[in-house]
Amino acid sequence: MRWENLTLESDHSRADSALFGADAVVTRTFDTPEFAGITFHEIRARSILNRVPGASRMPFEWTVNPYRGCSHACVYCFARKTHSYLDLDTGLGFDSQIVVKVNAPELLRRQLGSRRWQGDHIAMGTNVDCYQRAEGRYRLMPGILAALRDHANPYSILTKGTLILRDLELLKQSAEVTDVGVSVSVGFTDPELWRTVEPGTPAPERRLDVVRTLTEHGLDCGVLMAPVIPFLSDHPAQLRATVRAIAASGATSVMPLVLHLRPGAREWFMAWLGREHPHLVRRYERLYADGAYAPKWYQRRVTRQVHDLAQEYGIGPTRAGTARRIREPEPAPAGHMPSEPTQLSLI
Repeated sequence: MRWENLTLESDHSRADSALFGADAVVTRTFDTPEFAGITFHEIRARSILNRVPGASRMPFEWTVNPYRGCSHACVYCFARKTHSYLDLDTGLGFDSQIVVKVNAPELLRRQLGSRRWQGDHIAMGTNVDCYQRAEGRYRLMPGILAALRDHANPYSILTKGTLILRDLELLKQSAEVTDVGVSVSVGFTDPELWRTVEPGTPAPERRLDVVRTLTEHGLDCGVLMAPVIPFLSDHPAQLRATVRAIAASGATSVMPLVLHLRPGAREWFMAWLGREHPHLVRRYERLYADGAYAPKWYQRRVTRQVHDLAQEYGIGPTRAGTARRIREPEPAPAGHMPSEPTQLSLI
């Protein structure tokens, strides 16, 4: 495993020193069913705030990633390529060799307190899930959220993990002092497809329970409907079932995102597709012939269908990357009658 050559620059920040020293790595396995076959590499990182490259399509500039690798084992995960930076396998290695930045909370608190830090929005869960299974043992997120709360620093979280509900009080406390955005990823509700493409994640209905719980406690929660998988979850009836379930959960928004296949993820996904759905291989080769993204016409078609369904089911809109904040409702003026709700655009 190549630890020494992993620099801050390769983690999307500016520096020329290693992220951590090879002598600081502690490798562990745990003899419990939930961690069977998983190896954890505990490291003490030298930086936890990562700058997103300027050419990125992401609507934010800074991220925090307390883990590398992810036991969710989603066959399409775009972050698989990052494991190659450590000379680790981007397939099974990505699913089972998890790097844990054990000092992430204390390091973030120190960096947030630096005079150079300007309080920019920080996104979490954009590379690998910060509420994956490992978080149940290492408990890094409570310290991270407490640091963000104490510095009133705006942030957002994207997750497939139900463990986020453990930190509900911290989320509510943060939302009282800064902008907090929470989104749950649910691309489809088909149980058979879920078992094969997202084997390490909570079931889609459990994730929608998270949405329901968060909204019941006053935290707006959107759903990133991702990925929509061509020819497997994009049939109009499937899109309708998914949007209907999202609406029933009380989600404040839904935003579709069609599957993209970057290097590392592409090879792993296509191998899976060849085993599970060999008749679709040629169709995928044609659809993704020009690169990692499906053609614009296909993306627009899916977005339009989801948009129309969202309007039909009355789901409120959002803009990508928008953070939210709990606010006490203002009392209506005497004699004021509430107006009808307004449906805005989805994207």
